[in-house]
Amino acid sequence: MFITKINCLLMKRVLNHLITVFFIASLCGCHIAPPVSPLKIAVSKAVPETDYENYFRWLKSADSTIVFYDLYHLELDSAIKLLNECDGLLLTGGTDIYPGRFGKESDTSRILEPNFKRDTLEFAVLKKAIEKKMPVQGVCRGLQLINVYLGGSLIIDIPTDLDTIIKHQLPDTYDCPHEVEIPEGTLLYEISHIGKGITNSNHHQGIDVLGAGLEGMAKTNDGLIEAIGFKDKANDSYLFAVQWHPERMDYTSPLSGPIAKRFVEEVKSYAKK
Repeated sequence: MFITKINCLLMKRVLNHLITVFFIASLCGCHIAPPVSPLKIAVSKAVPETDYENYFRWLKSADSTIVFYDLYHLELDSAIKLLNECDGLLLTGGTDIYPGRFGKESDTSRILEPNFKRDTLEFAVLKKAIEKKMPVQGVCRGLQLINVYLGGSLIIDIPTDLDTIIKHQLPDTYDCPHEVEIPEGTLLYEISHIGKGITNSNHHQGIDVLGAGLEGMAKTNDGLIEAIGFKDKANDSYLFAVQWHPERMDYTSPLSGPIAKRFVEEVKSYAKK
């Protein structure tokens, strides 16, 4: 009984103190800001976490408060519902997209084993994100998925289908460095402030026909498009994707850290709306 009375007295003192603080603040015309919610970014596939932690570190270098939500383990309806509560969408790298999605079903035998669940999920969440004008960042497979979703197609296998001496994938290492050219006036040029740079690719497929409404923003010397975004930047939402892996590069590179920073800035702007 005695302890209960002490607790009641303490609670009254705390309450009186809070009332006093808010009263003084109102007299002074001060504004007490509500706590800021962390940014929420949906990730199309983030399991197992050990395979995707580079993406988390990369974006957290721009904002350490980001909370990531993996959509892959959810049923489609639940994934869409969770996406609606987020501020941005990250489409990560991974296996080949089923070629029937872009009119090359007869080439199925020449791709890595397709993941039909992932294709269905990512097409659905990308559709919803674009409808909501939510910022979207794609990496590697993410670039290819965006291109296919918007009606484009892919080269099934670069080493056999593209006449090039440039290596886009090596057997003994994850990273395959090569140069890309970045035209002035593109979003990537605005982000990176460079006309040429070295990237780290790891892919055997690439863009064949560019999707509707998209603009190529970087090319290798063999003409392969390695960065895309919406052509109409004034009326469309932020959508940007690269074929390389900026999350595995030195963040000080103009083709890594600045890309993360710009995406996070767009996510923050969307969150405020």
